Amino acid sequence: MRKVLIVTALTGILAGAAGPGSANPLLETWDTPFGTPPFDRIAVAHYEPAIMQGMAEHEQEIAAIAGNPEPATFANTIAALDAAGALLDRSATLFGAMNGTMTSDEMQEIARRLAPLRSRHRDAILLDPALFARVKAVHDRREDLDLDREQQMLLQETWKRFVRGGANLSAGDKEKLKALNEELSLLSLQFGENVLKETNRFEMVIEDEAGLAGLPPAVVAAAAEAAAERGHPGKWAFTIHKPSLIPFLQYSTDREARRRMLTAYSRVGDHGDELDNNAALARIAALRTERANLLGFPSHAHYVLDDNMAKTPEAVYGLLDRIWPAALDRARAEAAEFQAMIDAEGGGFPLEAWDWWFYAEKVKKARYDLDESMLRPYFELENVRQGMFEVVRRLFGITFTERPDIPVYHPDVKAYEVKDADGTTVAVWYSDYFPRASKRGGAWMNSFRKEHYQDGARRIPVIYNVGNFTKPTADQPSLLSVDEVKTMFHEFGHGLHGMLSDCRYRTLSGTAVARDFVELPSQIMENWALEPEVLDLYARHYLTGERIPDDLVEKLQASTHFNQGFETTEYLAACYLDLDWHTLTDTKERDPASFEKAALERIGLIDQITVRYRSPYFRHVFAGGYSAGYYSYIWAEVLDADAFAAFKETGDIFDPATARSFRKHILAAGGAEEPMVLYHRFRGSEPGIEPLLKRKGLDG
Repeated sequence: MRKVLIVTALTGILAGAAGPGSANPLLETWDTPFGTPPFDRIAVAHYEPAIMQGMAEHEQEIAAIAGNPEPATFANTIAALDAAGALLDRSATLFGAMNGTMTSDEMQEIARRLAPLRSRHRDAILLDPALFARVKAVHDRREDLDLDREQQMLLQETWKRFVRGGANLSAGDKEKLKALNEELSLLSLQFGENVLKETNRFEMVIEDEAGLAGLPPAVVAAAAEAAAERGHPGKWAFTIHKPSLIPFLQYSTDREARRRMLTAYSRVGDHGDELDNNAALARIAALRTERANLLGFPSHAHYVLDDNMAKTPEAVYGLLDRIWPAALDRARAEAAEFQAMIDAEGGGFPLEAWDWWFYAEKVKKARYDLDESMLRPYFELENVRQGMFEVVRRLFGITFTERPDIPVYHPDVKAYEVKDADGTTVAVWYSDYFPRASKRGGAWMNSFRKEHYQDGARRIPVIYNVGNFTKPTADQPSLLSVDEVKTMFHEFGHGLHGMLSDCRYRTLSGTAVARDFVELPSQIMENWALEPEVLDLYARHYLTGERIPDDLVEKLQASTHFNQGFETTEYLAACYLDLDWHTLTDTKERDPASFEKAALERIGLIDQITVRYRSPYFRHVFAGGYSAGYYSYIWAEVLDADAFAAFKETGDIFDPATARSFRKHILAAGGAEEPMVLYHRFRGSEPGIEPLLKRKGLDG
């Protein structure tokens, strides 16, 4: 109880710091449409006191559960744990979302102060012997309890969370674990902040129009606006944010400038300065190994994968090894083809990594009479969004209506009410699609409120998708690349997993599934994105409104397998690198450059291809939730290729019966059952790898 009083007292002090007489909206009931966050009223100063009070209230709730004099039951222990911590969950979730999309020095400082406190708070719960005794008592009697499948899963997941969190450790080892967790939380936070800061600080300013040779007008216009925003009016600025970097690498005829751009991207976090991540990542890897050993696992990968579909590092390496040889052979053939074009043009130089995008684009143009600039005018962002909406209306009967009355946190953000076919509101969905300095790179989905049941009624989820897509300019709207279109559909699939969830418990809701299963709902949506029938729904020229020509669609379909060697090997190389870091069984801190070089040489990655993420900026695994899990995308690709084949086999990619089954057994089920059980229930069998190899053109 003394700890609760201390935290509560500190909460009172911090609440006063929000401003004299000011109310903290995070501590109030929200009088907004569907109880959405009142972003127009929330200030940065509100987060820390709300999170502190949330931890204090959560501690009181946990103390009540642990100290309950009644015998432990599913209701008073397992379900009670799931329901506890509502204020903390709400305030910390919102803070995490804003720190990823609207960060500032002030927010990052708050995050650094809170990280060790949050780590101690989580450990205090998972390492509480009285609380674990009650969880164990229910788990020990699980065979005698009348629990349905979802309740059984919640009990099992709660038990696993405590055991994997160190509940069975000795008192001394529990203290070691707490110290490890606290240090890891701070190191991971710093790693991510460094990547964002260094990504933002790089710019290549071009002063002479000659330096723009080869670049499409839209890319030039975007660079002019970027230069003006950065204080270089009348010039052109390029950054290593993907919407700026990739078009430059594809089209610029200035080989030296391409080299400079790719080198800047590949050296993020690796300059030996205040933003260098090498020491941090080496320490993170060592600490993760130490923690895994403490918990009884040979390595961090064994610890992580034990809770995934893959189960073991050997299973993951086995999948990667089945695909790698064919992908590498294809990449070598692509490199030879590009070198042949360089030689035919009298280039007189060997193909390098900064040449790959440029010559891939030239070869595609020569072979298929197709390049990115021909397609972008048909992929106006708003049309693509409406196309996505129509796809899911046909599949699942849901509709999206923009709600300007719902507060948003930035002018770029749009909010929508999501209704089922019967008119019932099932979710609220936000989209935030353009890059800015306050937003980390990449694309993702998360929730402001997870779907769950409260007092017998479904609490609708509040879901958001974030991207860093090509921004509109003064002269034209946002025109997306093919990759950006697929990414938008991908993240929307994650969004559907959250929006269409129908689980009683927050712990199991939506995307709370095994890491290598969570990518199935997202990746299957990519299959619809470029189907001719779907392109006909949304691919309209942004100036004329004309539908995309049939011959352009045919060229796009014909080029499906083009550059698959590159795309597959640069991704798989990152999977191997992640797994190699996390299958270490000793706590020696490695030199990242030497370790990475050896890992990539072992698999034979060719020099002309740079691994998708080098270690110093591999946020997914050193600052995100994908450590020992970056393979999840290819693991889930096996699932999604097989699952989409179920639709294709019917002759209708919108087949109602297949869509109903996918919604019921995959999207709505969340983590209420084991992933393979759910997949088998949808498909009737386990997936084979053949549909994936065929889709990638690696089947022979």
